[in-house]
This record gives sequence, C-alpha cells and structure tokens, in this order.
Amino acid sequence: MLSREDFLSLNFVKKEDFTGSHKGMRFMLHQETAEEEKKLKVYIWSEPFGFEATPDEEKIAALFEFSEEGLAQAIDWMNENYERITKKQPT
Repeated sequence: MLSREDFLSLNFVKKEDFTGSHKGMRFMLHQETAEEEKKLKVYIWSEPFGFEATPDEEKIAALFEFSEEGLAQAIDWMNENYERITKKQPT
C-alpha cells in the first residue's frame, strides 16, 4: 500500500512530473491548471511500460486539489484502484 512517505514534496511536482511504481502499478503526478486553479492530476496504469508507451485507454486519471490534503486523497485513490490496474497484467 502506498503512503505519504513514498512521495516527494509537492514543490517537486510544481517543477516536473513525479513518476513511480508500486508492485505492478505505475503512477504519475502532474500539476495541471483547470478552471484557473492549480490541480494535481494523477495517472495510474499497469506495468511494464512507461507513460508515453502505454495507450491512453489503459490509463486511469483523476484530478485533486493541489495541496497536502489533495495529495492524501490522491494516495487513497491510487490504493483503492490498485487491484483494478494490476489485474490487467499477464500472469
């Protein structure tokens, strides 16, 4: 299960995307502007490929507030969707 300690500060995400993986699930945190507000856009997809090599239809994304609270919600969302993403992997 992912926890806050697995992620760098949001200041990092302001400068560039933060990517990582956890037991078959890959993720990317991205700062995006939506309705003139900074948002945290989170993508998750199954391994083995990186973001660019994975078709868009195999990724799941959600928007969160760009704050520590939003990051906590994003981590919960990633954990909730972990099985949905990893079950697509070949055995």
